[in-house]
Amino acid sequence: MALSRGLRCCQRVLAWVPVVIITLVVLWSYYAYVCELCLGEWGRGLLAYLIVFHVIFVLFVWTYWKSVFTLPLQPDKKFHMSYADKERYENEERPEVQRQILVEIARKLPVYTRTGNGAIRFCDRCQLIKPDRFIEMVNNCVGFSNYKFFLLFLMYSLLYCMYIAATVFKYVIKYWTDELTNGRSKFHVLFLLFVAVMFFVSLMFLFGYHCWLVSRNRSTLEAFSAPVFQNGPDKNGFNLGFVKNFQQVFGEEKKLWLLPIVSSKLEVAFLCLCLPSKGDGHSFPMRTLCEAQNPLLANEEQWGDDGLDEENRGKIAQGN
Repeated sequence: MALSRGLRCCQRVLAWVPVVIITLVVLWSYYAYVCELCLGEWGRGLLAYLIVFHVIFVLFVWTYWKSVFTLPLQPDKKFHMSYADKERYENEERPEVQRQILVEIARKLPVYTRTGNGAIRFCDRCQLIKPDRFIEMVNNCVGFSNYKFFLLFLMYSLLYCMYIAATVFKYVIKYWTDELTNGRSKFHVLFLLFVAVMFFVSLMFLFGYHCWLVSRNRSTLEAFSAPVFQNGPDKNGFNLGFVKNFQQVFGEEKKLWLLPIVSSKLEVAFLCLCLPSKGDGHSFPMRTLCEAQNPLLANEEQWGDDGLDEENRGKIAQGN
């Protein structure tokens, strides 16, 4: 038991390594761009560059800070495992018995979907019966309370890299043709362009993928495996249409869409998907279809019946 706790402690410390690396790279990029490029001997007078750079830089750092330090919304206490149940689960080595333990715990919980193989969704990191996906670059579980911040972080990091690459490129050409001879600044500017382009390419695919997820109102897990409801999987079970899907993430206050602050009670409505209600981080709207066309609603009344078997009562929401 003590060994397990020690390993978890080490894991938590090491989990901060990506955040530290990203922070150091960002601080160096700030120094290289501001001090070596704009305030250097040959770069004086680039005031316009500095103004635009600092606007983007502030938004980039702000969104990253919010992504890292905004804790994921926790489920109600009834979703927490008791100390005895947690100990029993951790001490059990057989996967099938662990699965049965989770089924027994979740039997009376108001959860309505399972994983693709029929198992109860359980977060080993948070020790809760809930869906979360851990993102290493922010050392945080991205979910209902911080998905908007994470998307804005990706967007502003792309803009940050693109702006640096666009404004630095002509000076790289001058260095390459020996028009500029400052050796120390040459190293910083050349490496700055390389890092900006490298991160831009990688983030472009990640941001594009998450934009597609928003348009479909899906989480990352649902993109690989459709959420399994009582009558089977339905990959479009929470697709409300593009506009409503977008509002589920960014809210209805248009003036706040580009700022990393809460812009709606819905906030990030598709990442902890459960029953169709709004604003509590646990229950979210589903497609409005007639009962004959929508198998998710066909037996809604039956789902709440006390006579359900374990397979139908233990279902838990699929999330990101």
